[in-house]
Amino acid sequence: MRLSPPYPGKYQSERSLKLDLLYKNIQKDLDKVEEKLRLFSYSSNALISEIGTYLFHKAGKRIRPALLVLSSKLFGYKGEKHHFWAALVEIIHTASLIHDDLIDNSKTRRGRQSVHTKWGPNITVLLGDYLYIKSIGLSLHNGHRKINRILADTSANMIEGELAEYYMSGNPDLNEEDYLEIIHKKTASLFSASCQIGGILGKASAEEEKHLADYGANLGMSFQITDDLLDFNGDEKILGKPILSDLSEGRITLPLIYTLNNDGKAQRAQIAKLLKKKTLEKNSRDEILQIVKANGALDYTYGKAKEFSRRSKEIISQFPRSCHRETLSLFAEFVLNRKN
Repeated sequence: MRLSPPYPGKYQSERSLKLDLLYKNIQKDLDKVEEKLRLFSYSSNALISEIGTYLFHKAGKRIRPALLVLSSKLFGYKGEKHHFWAALVEIIHTASLIHDDLIDNSKTRRGRQSVHTKWGPNITVLLGDYLYIKSIGLSLHNGHRKINRILADTSANMIEGELAEYYMSGNPDLNEEDYLEIIHKKTASLFSASCQIGGILGKASAEEEKHLADYGANLGMSFQITDDLLDFNGDEKILGKPILSDLSEGRITLPLIYTLNNDGKAQRAQIAKLLKKKTLEKNSRDEILQIVKANGALDYTYGKAKEFSRRSKEIISQFPRSCHRETLSLFAEFVLNRKN
């Protein structure tokens, strides 16, 4: 299957890949992961169990667990430990989303109220911390030192990326290099870790492990850049949030970085002026969106996402042909051309 649309939201292909197609050969494994998530989210504390049920009852895309499972099966893994590690990866991801929504004051997540909107900021901070610590605790009990280290290092990188993003919030001087470093830590690092852990379980060689980690990192970069692009040109009904939500929260992403560096002093000054406002009103958002769409920023951003997607496909193509390798290759197309 081949897809060839330009950036999402403009000429989106009617043949867009669906996750159920990509998950066809591993659905039973992902069902086991869901069982683990329900088990891990249970607590004798009624509030923790209530929020855990709310978080994991409506499944997200489960991309990171799927990548871990597929990467393990790339080497013929036959055990069941990948279910455990895939669930832990999803818990870490969920913890990061909880904190992310709180920092950005996002009202919704996946079309529903965010945790801090529903339960308040104090509980949200503690719950996010609880999920991080619980995931590391479960990891330590499993006794795999190398995977423990990967998860600990990845969690630290994700938090560091979040801190850097928040520090640069609303700053028009954020450059592309720093932006790429932030999203590598915040998003791509967990994609990379998921694939590497799968390789470790499958007893991949050191070189194969590195290739998987690189594949995951490039896939994660494509995923996040596409996510940032959808904030400018996605469908609000499909996204489950308004267009320019990220920008309204002060997040400076690649379309705006490109615009600030390529649209003349007058336009840069106008955008910088609008960004100084604590709350972007609709007319300000519309003005910024018009400027960004007029100067090729969206095409440039899609090109960057496509470049990382291409790299990930080149890396995974080095492995022996199998249905799991083909699925990992198709993931590169899915993340590039998704609508939400």
